[in-house]
Formats: sequence, C-alpha cells, structure tokens
Amino acid sequence: MAAFEAHERDATKVHCIMLATMNLELQKSYEDMYPYEMHQDLLDRYHQSARQERYEIITNMITAKMGSGESLTAHLQRMQRYVDRLLKLNVKFDEDLAIDIILHSLPSCYSQFRMTYHMNKEEVTLSKLQGLLRTAESNLKDKSVASSSIVAAPVLAIGQGKGKKRKDPYKSHHKGKTQDGSSSSGTKAGSVKPSSDPKEAECFYCHQKGHWKRSCPKYLQDIKDGKIKPTFAGPKKK
Repeated sequence: MAAFEAHERDATKVHCIMLATMNLELQKSYEDMYPYEMHQDLLDRYHQSARQERYEIITNMITAKMGSGESLTAHLQRMQRYVDRLLKLNVKFDEDLAIDIILHSLPSCYSQFRMTYHMNKEEVTLSKLQGLLRTAESNLKDKSVASSSIVAAPVLAIGQGKGKKRKDPYKSHHKGKTQDGSSSSGTKAGSVKPSSDPKEAECFYCHQKGHWKRSCPKYLQDIKDGKIKPTFAGPKKK
C-alpha cells in the first residue's frame, strides 16, 4: 500500500504537469485520465501526423537547392529551420549529415568551397559552416566585380577616338570643289556627262557641245585676259 500510494502521488504530479502544457480543449479531454492513458491516447492521435511531417521535412531538405539570385543567408535559415523542426520531432539527426545536405544544396559556384571543406580535416559545426559560407559568398562577389571590370576595359578602349573623322585623300586632292559638289568655276560635278567624242562632248566651262573645256574659245580668251587661272598645264611651246 505504501508503494502504491507513492506511485499514485508521482502520477498525480505528472498528470498536473501534462495538463498544464495543454490547451483548454485537451485539458477537458484528459482531466480524468492517468498519465499512461494520456500518453497512449496522444500517440494514437498525433503520431501519424508527426511521422508524415517528418517525412515531408526530410524530403524538402534533401531536394532543396539554392535558387539563382537567392540570398545565401535566406537559404541557410531555411535549412536551419528544417533541422530544428526535426529535433523537436525527436528525430536523431546527426549534425554532420545536416552539413552534407547543406553543401549538396549549394550551386556550382561553391564547388571550390566544397572541395576545400572535404580536404580539410578540422571539425566544423553547423553554425561555423554558415560563417564560412558567408565569407565564401563575399569572396565570390569580389571576384565577379573584378572580372566585370576587366571585361569592360577593352570595350571602353574601342570607343576611344570615336567621332574623329578620317581625312579623305580624295577631298584633300580636289580642293577646288565645294561641299555641294560644285567646282571653283561654278559648274556642278555630275551635271555634265563626260564623252570621248569631242562632237558629242559638252564643255564644262561654257556648256556648249562640240568641244572640251581645254579647247573652249571662251575659256582660252578668259585666260588670256587674266580673268581666270588655268586649271591644267598645257603643252609647252617651243
């Protein structure tokens, strides 16, 4: 009887502690039960849902991948929530296994970090791994900024000197022509079609047919009078 009374007192204490952690609805359901009966009923109610939740968490954790453009901090926090929830479900989740899953979820740009981690023999905790990954992330950002500046340098060099016009040797040779295509004598280039036949040719000076400019009477008279200067060197007279 003494042993029974001691056991009943202990059971009453456990019963009160269990009821204190429950909501009002569960307290009403378990107020007349012993702790063992309460425990069995709770297993029947919630064990299946806890098992389903554990399966979903492990599945999400294994298949998780850090997305393109996703923050490393946000990804590590999500993985940490998975680990914490498994521990609350009384799952014996090894920390080394959690580290391996997190390393597997990182993108290809962290392949060098993964290789260095596996070659390193130092013991690393989950919190220390997160600090190392943040350092690696900052190093990757610095490298990407440096590589972008190297690529931009030749592009800027190509644009140097843009806007400078190259000197046209044809224009420098024909200084007598104006910008609208007219020559110094007032005739427009291209308005008179050249011809190899003197009878069909049109004079560039007087615009009369039957002769060229070099044999134009008006042109030769204007040269003789000193009105214009000759634009070509004729044959020297003996």
